[in-house]
Amino acid sequence: MSITLTHAGEIAVLNLGDDENRFSLAFLDEINALLDDVASSDAHGLVTTGSGKFYSNGLDLDWLLANGEQMQFYVGRVHALFARILTMPMPTASALNGHAFGAGAMLAMAHDYRAMRVDRGYFCFPEVDIHIPFTPGMAALIQAKLTPATAVASMTTGRRFGGADALQFGIVDATAAEDAVIAEGLLADVIAVPGNPLEDITVTQKVSFVMKGGKVFVQ
Repeated sequence: MSITLTHAGEIAVLNLGDDENRFSLAFLDEINALLDDVASSDAHGLVTTGSGKFYSNGLDLDWLLANGEQMQFYVGRVHALFARILTMPMPTASALNGHAFGAGAMLAMAHDYRAMRVDRGYFCFPEVDIHIPFTPGMAALIQAKLTPATAVASMTTGRRFGGADALQFGIVDATAAEDAVIAEGLLADVIAVPGNPLEDITVTQKVSFVMKGGKVFVQ
């Protein structure tokens, strides 16, 4: 199953597929083309999810092992995908239907909001176990999205977080049963402001939009 794009009302739903959904070059080309379609559409929000056992297992390690001389190029493509999600012109949510490992977990972190299946699947950064260092960009993404304690716990131990643990540690914003996890993503509540309100409270006076229950009320 390739990546598919559907719409649920005003929300674009990007299904990454029913395999491990690793970031092959073909996958990166396909998802970027579909993100172009979303950005140019009338969608007021984006939800990404998968089908079956995996949300995404991240980097295409087999390709990397066979093409080590292209590592810098490949990692640049992955970084560009994270940046693309971070800067989408609409609220974004990842609905974790199953395992999210490594760069797949980082893709989830790049969204504004995360919902995770409560009964199955793990969120994990296994880099410490497989001896792959985080790039500065990857580390910055994780540290910007998580509390310092959770960032340390997730980045240095290889711990696998189930849905309940991920919610407790603030990795995800909600958990749901298998048949409701996408609905949780669609119901993301987001207030967009041009800055960090923890550093400058005045940015709360410049709200770009408010998303409540999957609908944009201010834009």
